[in-house]
Amino acid sequence: MVMDFQSGVVDGYPPDVRQAVLDGVSRATAVARQRGNPVIYVRLALRNGAPEVSPRNILFSRVAPLESFNEHDARTLVHPAVEPDPADVVVLKKRASAFSGSDLGVVLRSLDVTHLVLTGVATSGVVMSTLCAASDLDYELTVLHDACADHDDQVHRVLCEKVFPLHARVISVADWATSS
Repeated sequence: MVMDFQSGVVDGYPPDVRQAVLDGVSRATAVARQRGNPVIYVRLALRNGAPEVSPRNILFSRVAPLESFNEHDARTLVHPAVEPDPADVVVLKKRASAFSGSDLGVVLRSLDVTHLVLTGVATSGVVMSTLCAASDLDYELTVLHDACADHDDQVHRVLCEKVFPLHARVISVADWATSS
């Protein structure tokens, strides 16, 4: 799963971090496609005026007035460096978790997916939220730590080294690419 790799999100990272995480996702999607695994992209995209955002939601009530995540805004499109192939699935979500406000569960069930490999920006946002939801739904989980990024590198490290291993296998793209 390639989560929140939208131009408006990815471009907010420093150039070295942005390039490293885009390279990691590019390699991971190439390996997944070679293996015949479905590649699923997840985008945050709100309706005009963001009627799905409650003023009680601290995070999203800050984002909604900016109209930066409007479903028609080019900044919500997948970053051109990692854009989907025609056979890939693109899911629109309305909250931090890829499962919340989307049809991801339907897609995964119809494809008979039981193991999710997670990549995303930000580690403390979409990756953490999706990992928790997917763990509760009994998915087998792998997090590709070098295909995830966070604006706070220390938070990224703590999540990948201490929190995520309680729920998932956390490995590099290179190690995942050579595993079976």
